[in-house]
Amino acid sequence: MEDQLIIAGKAYQSRLLLGTGKYQDLQQTGEAVEVSGSEIITVAVRRTNLGQNPGEPNILEVLDPKKYTILPNTAGCYTADDAVRTCQLARELLDGHDLVKLEVLGDKRTLYPDVKQTLVAAQQLIDDGFKVMVYTSDDPIVAKELENMGCVAVMPLAAPIGSGLGIRNPYNIRMIIENAEVPIIVDAGVGTASDAAIAMELGCDGVLMNTAVAEAKNPVLMASAMKKAIEAGREAFLAGRMPKKLYASASSPIDGTFF
Repeated sequence: MEDQLIIAGKAYQSRLLLGTGKYQDLQQTGEAVEVSGSEIITVAVRRTNLGQNPGEPNILEVLDPKKYTILPNTAGCYTADDAVRTCQLARELLDGHDLVKLEVLGDKRTLYPDVKQTLVAAQQLIDDGFKVMVYTSDDPIVAKELENMGCVAVMPLAAPIGSGLGIRNPYNIRMIIENAEVPIIVDAGVGTASDAAIAMELGCDGVLMNTAVAEAKNPVLMASAMKKAIEAGREAFLAGRMPKKLYASASSPIDGTFF
């Protein structure tokens, strides 16, 4: 059965979106991306050279834009204006590329999104012709508002960025999924493969992660584990889990037997 992730009209086989920060070097970044099977790779424009710094190593040397969808993000932005300018810079550097990941942070300690500034930036970017995938809180009302504005994917956090705490509020994530007509991609908080599998079993369309892979003792091996976890979680969701029961139920019932 064909089961693709569709974002802004484009189909992807992988539901794992991978970040490129915090790796040992560009070579390790490229190896982790390759092993993960990811097709959408997010790059922090304010922290990574996409060509704006001539003479410095360029992330595109290990990530071929013909092979991967490069997803510029606005990590490190704390105002709508900064986020919009960062996306405009990315569009220039990537020859008119219009798919971006928007995040406007509220403070440096929690890295929680500033929802008011996020809404402002999202509207400005959509009006400017961008296709916006947006990082937000796990508030179902805010998530729906961002969808209604025209965001092509909504990306609620599972836990604070880089925390590795896993999904802290699965009930809100479920409510967001049930009310959505665009892809819902968990963004931030995943720590290990089981976290990714749980997100997919909840019905998420994908998971975006960076720190969980980059700060693992063996990032390339963790990238491989995450690929399998995403696939297993998605298959479990599509299969439909058995109902939970308070008491035991025999695997081999004896009803109707003669002994």
